[in-house]
Amino acid sequence: MKAARVTRASVRRPAAVVASGLDVLVGERFRALRGLRLGLVCNPTSVDRSLRHAADLLAAAPGVKLSALFGPEHGVRGDAQYMAAVGDERDRRTGLPVHSLYGKTRDSLAPTPAQLDGLDGLVFDIQDVGARYYTYQATMMLCMEAAARARIRFFVLDRPNPIGGVAVEGPRLLPGFESFCGLHDLAPRHGMTVGELAEAFRVERGFDLELTVVECRGWRRRMHQRETGLPWVFPSPNMPTPETALVYPGMCLLEGTNLSEGRGTTRPFEVFGAPWLDPDHLVEALGAEKLPGVRFRPVSFVPTFDKHRGQRCHGAELHVVDREAFRPFLVAVACVAAARALAPAEFRWRTEAYEFVEGIPAFDLLCGSSREREGIERGVSARGLARAWVPEERAFARRRMGYLRYI
Repeated sequence: MKAARVTRASVRRPAAVVASGLDVLVGERFRALRGLRLGLVCNPTSVDRSLRHAADLLAAAPGVKLSALFGPEHGVRGDAQYMAAVGDERDRRTGLPVHSLYGKTRDSLAPTPAQLDGLDGLVFDIQDVGARYYTYQATMMLCMEAAARARIRFFVLDRPNPIGGVAVEGPRLLPGFESFCGLHDLAPRHGMTVGELAEAFRVERGFDLELTVVECRGWRRRMHQRETGLPWVFPSPNMPTPETALVYPGMCLLEGTNLSEGRGTTRPFEVFGAPWLDPDHLVEALGAEKLPGVRFRPVSFVPTFDKHRGQRCHGAELHVVDREAFRPFLVAVACVAAARALAPAEFRWRTEAYEFVEGIPAFDLLCGSSREREGIERGVSARGLARAWVPEERAFARRRMGYLRYI
């Protein structure tokens, strides 16, 4: 019998052994937190590599007094949909009070002085996905601000950026376009961990705060999630895989349109479309753009909720074939521009209130200014728009250098 032929493509690189900040804390027997009365900002991703939840671990940790849980968008257990208000409750496992950080008003997004009264510190342990508009890092920044005002300590249990820490992409956030999907001027794909972001927020927002970051061990900036060996837990209901996270820094832009971004399907953000699109013409137009690292195929799908619920939509599926070359923000702008050009009578921008902001199109809030929307309306190509991002990307890459913790 002939031996099986092994090619480079068929050999899968083994996953590295990476320890999250929570894993490191557990290994050090919670030394950094002993003697403190704490609140924990958490969600379903707050687990160690054995899938034990941080709330359970801290509640049982010797010398640590866990007094309250704080839940971001989607809630502590992650079962609420996007932009759905979450109420206060009692945690069913620990019995601790759960304070919602995503209610019906802008004021609900940060802990109140009463909720922090009696605490010595807040611990933040949530998996981010590496995009400016993913709201968990905004929650962290507001919690840091509240902790600084309350004169209590702030701890970040760091986690790898699941889409890598090298690439930076997209335009800056201009003053006047801030929202909960963009409170601080970061690149849409920022390439930072939450621990690195926390130090940037502390310095650039001027927080007078004692900040401790429990760093990951073994993570390198070029690693993506599946190379870390760490478990992937849904950070939110429509972020099922690390591959979803890779396209999200661009395809989230479709929330600012009447195109379905695939919510209510098994491939959110990897498929998109609308009832009035021609999928073959759409894919032909996108193929002509010769976008790096991605291919498209025509698809039809029926969302089970959200935009065009129960209606047959037609559009495209993204297939990332080279993740290092792939530019999610560029690709998403091209997708929006192509869809608008093919069906100008049916396409529209979202003008309803978005993330507690009224009067500014959601697409502008996501992009950080009106420039991209207005350029698309004038017929400027995605590559033409991208030329304006280059100096902004370079400026952000220089600015972030002082906050990076990993090589």
